[in-house]
Amino acid sequence: MPTVESVLSGLADDRATGALRLGKAGMLYLTGGRVTYAESPAAPRLEDLLTSGRRISAHAVRQARQAATEDRWGGELLVAQGVLTRGELEFCVLNSVLDAVYFLFEATGHRPRFRRGDRHWLGPQWYFDVTGLLRECKRRRAQLNQAWPSDELDALPVVPVGRVTAQRVVLTSLQWEVLVGADSAATPGDLARKLGRPAYSVLLAVRQLAAAGLLHTPQAGSGTVPGALPKRVKNGAGGPGEPPDTATGATGPSAPLSPLPHATGDPADVNLLIRLRDALEALT
Repeated sequence: MPTVESVLSGLADDRATGALRLGKAGMLYLTGGRVTYAESPAAPRLEDLLTSGRRISAHAVRQARQAATEDRWGGELLVAQGVLTRGELEFCVLNSVLDAVYFLFEATGHRPRFRRGDRHWLGPQWYFDVTGLLRECKRRRAQLNQAWPSDELDALPVVPVGRVTAQRVVLTSLQWEVLVGADSAATPGDLARKLGRPAYSVLLAVRQLAAAGLLHTPQAGSGTVPGALPKRVKNGAGGPGEPPDTATGATGPSAPLSPLPHATGDPADVNLLIRLRDALEALT
């Protein structure tokens, strides 16, 4: 059975336009051989990220989806109606695509099926070259393993410890949301949907909290892990490779974002946006 990477690379070489379905694992949309959107049941939908800050209603999203045509995509309708700025929409698309692609590239046992001509209702907002997405997914896997070198916590309920031994604990905003939202039954994926946050960001926050001794883990029922608490982590769940929390979190779409350049077919687009995101994180 061909891998997702090999199929995508072939479609990129053919400059194909359409939808690549990976069974129940999700879908990738391509335009001219570049990925323009992706969705996976393991990650919150873009609609969830857009509506989580209550800046835009589910009704407005549904209307744009129903009115979308090849001449006027749903994303253009949302911007034209003034419910979102182009910068907000593009940041949310970046979050959603990078989030879903990470889980799609991890999926195995699904036969890829490509349907030419199929488009996502949003239309192309950013173009992601396949090699760039593969490189970003590899970097994210390494970042997760650096925080906590095991994926055992990724599917288990998040259970905070009742007491910490440290005199002082410094948390990021997302780590705080995860601890407050954890009910000892919700998994990281459940919390991502509940909080309206990218699933990868929540996974990273959970692993960092476990490494800090703030969560119960299979190895240590008391939740304590040898070693000192980590130093203060930068913005969000830590690390420059995380999707920008300003686009999808507590400050989310309710806070206006600076406009970004409109998408082009240049594969450097995703790299440019990642650099812009890193610069924003460095200012916070």
